[in-house]
Amino acid sequence: MKKYFKIGLLVVVGLIFIGTFAFLYNNSKPKEVVYESFKSTISDIEKNTIATGKIEPRDEILIKPQISGIIDEVYKEAGQPIKQGEIIAKVKVIPELGQLNSAESRIRIAEINEKQSQTDFTRMKKLYNDKLISSEEFEKSQVSLKQAKEELQSAKDNLQIIKEGITKNSASFSSTLIRSTIDGLILDVPVKKGNSVIMSNTFNDGTTIATVANMKDLIFRGNVDETEVGKIHEGMPVKISLGALQNVDFDATLEYISPKGVDNNGANQYEIKAAITVPKDVTIRAGYSANATIVLEKASKVVVVPESSVEFSGDSTFVYVMTDSVPQKKYKRTQVTTGISDGINIVIKKGLKVNQTVRGPKIEK
Repeated sequence: MKKYFKIGLLVVVGLIFIGTFAFLYNNSKPKEVVYESFKSTISDIEKNTIATGKIEPRDEILIKPQISGIIDEVYKEAGQPIKQGEIIAKVKVIPELGQLNSAESRIRIAEINEKQSQTDFTRMKKLYNDKLISSEEFEKSQVSLKQAKEELQSAKDNLQIIKEGITKNSASFSSTLIRSTIDGLILDVPVKKGNSVIMSNTFNDGTTIATVANMKDLIFRGNVDETEVGKIHEGMPVKISLGALQNVDFDATLEYISPKGVDNNGANQYEIKAAITVPKDVTIRAGYSANATIVLEKASKVVVVPESSVEFSGDSTFVYVMTDSVPQKKYKRTQVTTGISDGINIVIKKGLKVNQTVRGPKIEK
């Protein structure tokens, strides 16, 4: 039994020794390095910058009341088209007690004056008919009566305005009826019936009754990094793509570049605006996220290779050009002059011809 055990142990030790030797031998052998290879081609190439932002109406108008009060009725809602002058809501006036008391007192005084003027006129008319006074004195009494009646009516209108914000004679111009100031689309109606609203004044912007905008005049508003803002200018064509509308691009024209940059998470960026051309059969909503693609440089029918095949060393650039492929691939380090890059391919201005094979990155096994 001991004899067989010893033999088995020797076999195990031998196998371990042989396995270790094979492992070390395989690891000591030089590994073949394999690279990707690319052919230089003739192509068109563009260098672009992409600005992220949103689609907005050029002008959003905030409709605010001209008086303070409580919303009595709301006639419109968000999403509805509206014409200039159409009524959006009605405000019910809550009179201020001091103004109310003053207006009522004014009516009482006007009624007393009107009654006295009527009495004076009746007396002067009788005297005039009896030819005891001149026509001039009679006409003066007529004017006084008319003035007293006008003052009484004015006092009544003033009381009605304080109570209701409107008079029968000026109903079409009432400040209690909140109207749109432009043609457009209602984007938002943030108030409801019963809400209190205040008019705009020195200390307050006033309550917004509705937001109205012309959705036929849209712009893209976004930001460009300071490293690229010097390469763009007003009037450049822009392509707008929307996340909400896939596979649809819109033409736009760059019309504004901010003269002052703003810090955005440590990056200095400049605001841009571009006017969008929207086809009639396409509906775009305010606030859509969008990307604006601006072509900074363009080259046509030039020699290009993948940028990953170019070696950058200081101010010089090199590619490894294949000189032989049998029995194995051989490459020669060649200096080249590069042009613009789109982030994937790069232009080779000098040092490389079309259809030459260049070495790319290593292929990991």
